[in-house]
This record gives sequence, structure tokens and C-alpha cells, in this order.
Amino acid sequence: MKRVYECEIAKKGELTKLLEAEPYAPDSFARNGYKTKEGAVIGEDKAKFYLFLSADEAFLKKAEEKIKGLAARANEDVEKRIAALVEKEEDSATEGFGGIFG
Repeated sequence: MKRVYECEIAKKGELTKLLEAEPYAPDSFARNGYKTKEGAVIGEDKAKFYLFLSADEAFLKKAEEKIKGLAARANEDVEKRIAALVEKEEDSATEGFGGIFG
């Protein structure tokens, strides 16, 4: 499942610290993977910082508890745009590696 959460840019440091905490724990964000985007950089709300997660339902439930108070799920339109952007970036990276290692 793919989900996008948003937080105020002022809380970016707090959220980043939480995302980077305990990277080797089985239920850490680092092990499950995440992407972050600043709204101003991707053409979204300049006052927002976005978190993209692609994980199973169990992890997403734990993640929502951990980020409660810092970030909330983005509305459906924003979620679709950011998910599409992240997927496009990942596809481009994969294609680039394919060209290098052919």
C-alpha cells in the first residue's frame, strides 16, 4: 500500500529525526523505506513537507501512530500526485541503472 502524509515545514526536523531513529529495528522507517519531499520543490504547498510510504497495512498502522501529532494523511489528490512523482523517479533510476549495467 502507498500513502502520503504531510506536515508543516516547521516540523520537518522533528519528523526527519523520527524517520531516522533506530534504523536497524525491524519496524523502522529505514527498513521499510520512505521518501520525503518539500512542497516548494515539487510544486505543492510551500508550507508542507511530504512523507511517502510504501509498505504493508501492519507497518502503516504503526507508522501512523509514530507520526501522530507531526503529520497527517494528505488528501487524495495530493497523495496521487506525489505517489506518481515518486514512482516516476524510481522508474527513471531503474532505467538509468539498466543502461549502465545493460
